[in-house]
Amino acid sequence: MVKLRLKRCGKKQRAVYRIVAIDVRSRREGRDLRKVGFYDPIKNQTYLNVPAILYFLEKGAQPTETVYDILNRGGVLKEFRLNQTKFN
Repeated sequence: MVKLRLKRCGKKQRAVYRIVAIDVRSRREGRDLRKVGFYDPIKNQTYLNVPAILYFLEKGAQPTETVYDILNRGGVLKEFRLNQTKFN
């Protein structure tokens, strides 16, 4: 199973996170399938590759709680629900 989760990058005391699609059995810093976004909690900046995120969500990827909140703030989940109702 694939999850959308945060992968820590940056320096000590200056964490920056990548949002990645990764296999559930991999550790946090393990090899990811694809980088789909970026999150900086200090500057509160977010970059989301929406087509890639929608692709993984359509294939059944489960976001973690934190990633779910980030995607919700970015409006990606709203777009995902619209796409699902359009095709069903």
